[in-house]
Amino acid sequence: MAGGQRDAMTRMDDAVRLMIYLGEEKRHGDRPLYHAIVARARALKLAGATVLHGTEGFGQSTRLHTAEVLFSEDLPVVIVIIDTADKIDPFVAELTETRDIALVTREKITGYRAANAATLP
Repeated sequence: MAGGQRDAMTRMDDAVRLMIYLGEEKRHGDRPLYHAIVARARALKLAGATVLHGTEGFGQSTRLHTAEVLFSEDLPVVIVIIDTADKIDPFVAELTETRDIALVTREKITGYRAANAATLP
């Protein structure tokens, strides 16, 4: 709300949030796995993806990965993707074939999108 002007938000009742947890050093061919996952999401024209780099975390092994230790290995990465279930679910099916993903979560959410946001064709 800059200058007293309000941008209208459009409610998205059928939105789904997908969160993909993996290690920063996991690879898909010659590039990081998180790059490959985002590229595939983009190719499928999913609404958007964000990669979050963690500074500390642990998984099933309980081995702590932290940026506080010099030369720490395999820091946590989370990819967040939001779209509708009919677009997310086939993508999840593809992810189940991918090695080195630690965890995938999917949850129904209510989202609000800027009315002037670009829409996919």
